[in-house]
Amino acid sequence: IKNPGAQVTRAAARLQANHRLCLSGTPIENHLGELWSLMQFLMPGMLGSQETFRSSYQGPIERGGSDAKRQALADRIGPLILRRTKHDVAKELPPKTEIVHPIEMSETQKDLYETVRSTMDKQVRQALAIRGQEAQIVFLEALLKLRQICCHPALLDEGKAEAGSAKFEYLIDLLGTLRSEGHRVLLFSQFTSMIALIEDYLQGEEVSYLKLTGATKDRQELGERFQRGEGKVFLISLKAGGTGLTLTGADTVIHYDPWWNPAAENQATDRAYRIGQDKPVFVHKLICESTVEEKIQQMQEKKDDLAGGLLAGATSQL
Repeated sequence: IKNPGAQVTRAAARLQANHRLCLSGTPIENHLGELWSLMQFLMPGMLGSQETFRSSYQGPIERGGSDAKRQALADRIGPLILRRTKHDVAKELPPKTEIVHPIEMSETQKDLYETVRSTMDKQVRQALAIRGQEAQIVFLEALLKLRQICCHPALLDEGKAEAGSAKFEYLIDLLGTLRSEGHRVLLFSQFTSMIALIEDYLQGEEVSYLKLTGATKDRQELGERFQRGEGKVFLISLKAGGTGLTLTGADTVIHYDPWWNPAAENQATDRAYRIGQDKPVFVHKLICESTVEEKIQQMQEKKDDLAGGLLAGATSQL
């Protein structure tokens, strides 16, 4: 019910009850409007109308220009939130280490990236001038193409494969090192076409692997096979396998490409980092330097900071 316009949210609001409780691992996943929707169910009217909340809190806070507003909102919701982190409830968990790998693209890949960036920049500006709101489609298409080039130019156009991918070469070296050290890996990507390219490489190297995408029908069985020791690498589409699986047989997680939402990445990482894990977990994030991927990484950090700041006033015990 984090989407205030959803039918399930409206249905939940009509429930008659003396007590209400919200349970969420990610109360702020994409934007502050989700927090308003949860609180509107919990205590209707406490944060005002949606329009009032946007103008009083959401707009000023998300634009980053009002620490006072953020603190005021944190103080207001803090007494109603009981926050318990993973380490509060699973103290036996081993440490988790996140490593960001900045990767410099090759000159050929850089040239392709810049060519597409400048071309799409013109198209986006023209769309904004002519079509207004409809320019969002053109804008998203531009971002998609740039992200594809960062992963591998072949995702944009198979004819561009000769441009090579610095990130793909980096991944090959990283997987070789991890394999020699006996690690088992969960490898996440947004793009099933990228997963297919990595799959081709693993087959060529005769590395045992499993694969889970939106087309997979036996998710649970696949997870159980990995837990029993089958496969050194588990290739997973972020949207298809980011939740609902226990894969503590892995001690290494690789995010091949970043996603806008840090909560989605964290949930994917938690397939390995959850109760039952008895080995330290290392999380590798591959980021192409001076590209849209760096911007996504910065956006993730801002969202994490925002969520952490607002929940800082929550109580940790009853």
